[in-house]
Amino acid sequence: MSERSIEARKKQLMKMFQRVIDPLGYKFNPDNELVDFIMEQEVKLEREAGAPFCPCQALPERREDRMKLVCPCIPYHRKHFDAMKACWCQLYVHKDITDTSQLEQIPITELE
Repeated sequence: MSERSIEARKKQLMKMFQRVIDPLGYKFNPDNELVDFIMEQEVKLEREAGAPFCPCQALPERREDRMKLVCPCIPYHRKHFDAMKACWCQLYVHKDITDTSQLEQIPITELE
């Protein structure tokens, strides 16, 4: 896949993802370098695995479980992400977040 086609696909995905995350109260992380890196990983995963899976999670074998990791996976993990104010890889953050340096991972077990 050429650099040009990777860039084009990243833009397409970001446009699609924006329509999902905006009504959920999320935005892309203000760290453009991080967003660019994660989106590149998603394009590569899409090419290898058939969907833009979350690049920071291991892909389960069961299809039903895998589909919960197709980006943006906010709807499947809403309670967890709302508690963290971001998704796992911090591609998306709550709209009210301006400083991402204070965001922390919260184990799901702490929410149960």
